[in-house]
Amino acid sequence: MSWQKELEELRAREALAEEMGGSEKVARQHSRGKMDARARLAALCDPGSFREIGKIAGKGHYDENGDLTGVTPAPFLFGKATVHGRPVVATADDFTIRGGAADAGIKRKMVQAEQMAHELKLPIIKMIDGTGGGGSVKTFEQIGATYIPAVPGWGDTVKNLDTVPVVALALGPTAGLGAARIVASHYSIMVRGLSQLFAAGPAVVDGLGDAYKSAADHQQAKEELGGVDIHTRNGVVDDEVASEAEAFARARHFLSFMPEHVGQLARRAECTDPVDRREEALLDLVPRESNKVYSMRQCLAAVFDQQTVFEIGKNWGRAAITALARLDGYPVAVIASDPSYLGGSWEAKTSEKVERFVKLADQFRLPIVHLVDNPGFMIGKEAELAGTIRYGVQAMNAIYKATVPLASIVMRRAYGIAGSAMSNADLYQYRFCWPSGDWGSLPIAGGLEVAYKSDLEAADDPAAKLEEIRARLDKVTSPFRSAEMFNVEDIIDPRDTRPLLCEFAELAWRKLESE
Repeated sequence: MSWQKELEELRAREALAEEMGGSEKVARQHSRGKMDARARLAALCDPGSFREIGKIAGKGHYDENGDLTGVTPAPFLFGKATVHGRPVVATADDFTIRGGAADAGIKRKMVQAEQMAHELKLPIIKMIDGTGGGGSVKTFEQIGATYIPAVPGWGDTVKNLDTVPVVALALGPTAGLGAARIVASHYSIMVRGLSQLFAAGPAVVDGLGDAYKSAADHQQAKEELGGVDIHTRNGVVDDEVASEAEAFARARHFLSFMPEHVGQLARRAECTDPVDRREEALLDLVPRESNKVYSMRQCLAAVFDQQTVFEIGKNWGRAAITALARLDGYPVAVIASDPSYLGGSWEAKTSEKVERFVKLADQFRLPIVHLVDNPGFMIGKEAELAGTIRYGVQAMNAIYKATVPLASIVMRRAYGIAGSAMSNADLYQYRFCWPSGDWGSLPIAGGLEVAYKSDLEAADDPAAKLEEIRARLDKVTSPFRSAEMFNVEDIIDPRDTRPLLCEFAELAWRKLESE
C-alpha cells in the first residue's frame, strides 16, 4: 500500500508553513521595508543551500471531525545551510506570526538550533526580529497563569559562545529575549531605520500603550530609546548598515575570516597582492609635528592585503580601530590606534573594545597585529568617573593572557601603562618601530616644568633655560638611543612594514598549525 496520502498531507502542511502569518501580515512586513523570514534565509545563505528543519512545526487547527483546517507555524525557522560553501546553522525569526513571540514549537526549535550548532561544531547565524522567542502578555491568558521567567536552552547559547562563531543580525525592533540574543554573539549588526534594541519597548517603558498619536510617533520613540545611534555607539552592537542586503554581506564577510569552530584554524585565502609591496605614502604619513594627526586607516589600506580590511565596531571605542584583515592571504586580527579621536588615548570604552577583540582573536586563533600610537589612558575627572583604569588594565590583561602570536609596530607614541599594553613584554617581542617613534613612562613635554622646577627658578631667563633643557632631552628621546640599549628591537623604514608583517604572518601561522 502506498503512503501517497500521507505525503500529500505533508506537502499541504509545508505549503501552509510557507504562508507564514498569512498574506496580509506578510504584505504588512514588506510595506515596512522588511524582508520576510524565508526571503532573508534565501538571501543570506549560498543559493539553494538552506535545508529547513521542523518546517511543519506549529499549532494545528482542526474541525469537529479532527480534520486539519489550518496551521499557525512556529515563528522561528532554522536549518542547515552553507556560507561560502562551508556549513552553518541559519535561523530567522518570523515577525509575521505574533511579532516573533513565543508560540507553538518555537522554544524547542530554538533550543535545537543552538544544540545543533554546538554538537556539530557549526557557526550559527541568528536573524532576530521582534521579541525573538520571548513571551507576550497574551501568553499569560493562553496558559492560564503567570510563571517565573526562565530561558530554555540558554546554557546552549553560552556553550556556543565558547565553541563556534555566533553572528546576530537585528532586523527589526528587538526587545527582551530578542535583545539578549543579539548581544550574545561574537559579531552583531543593526540596520539603520529598521532595527531598534531595548530591554523593553517604549510602550512598556513609558506606559503609553496605544497612546501614541501616530505610527510616526511610535517609530520615533523606538529610535530614541534603542536605535542605531545609541547601540552602535555604546558597544552593545558592533556595526550599523544601511540595508538588509548589506547586513547579509557583512555577516558572510565576517565568517570568511573565522574557522568553523574552536580547535579548527581559519583558512588562508588566495592572495594576488605582492608581499614585497612598499608604499611610498607611508614614508611621510606620520607628521613631524607631534600635535598633528594622520589617517591610521590609510596605513591599514597600505599595509594589509588590498581590499581585505574588515573593520568592526567603528562607531564606539573610537580611539582604537579593530579589524580583521589578511597578510599574504593569512587572516589576522588588527588593533590600531586612531590619533584623530582623543589623540589615540584609551578611555573606558576603547579599553573595553580592545579587551573584547583580543579575546575574540585568541579564542579563534587569529594572530594579532597592533599598530601603536598611544599617548596613554585618558585623564581627567570624566575618565576617572568612567573607571578608565579598571577597563584599561582589563584590556592589558587580555593581551597578556592571549596565546596567539602578536606583532606590534610602534608608529609614534607609546606612553605609560596604556603604551605598555601594546604586547606581552614577558614574551619574545616581535616588534618594529618607525623613526617617528616617541615613547616613555610619561610624555616629557608635559613634565619639564615640574621635573626642572628648581633649575628654572634659579635661571636668569627661565624661558631660555626651558628651551635649552628641551633641546637636550630631544636628543635623549631619539628612538636611536633606545635602539642602542636594545629597548627597541628594530627601527625600520615605514615602507618595509608590509613585507615584515607578511613575514610575521607566515611564521605565526606556522606556529598555529603546529599546535
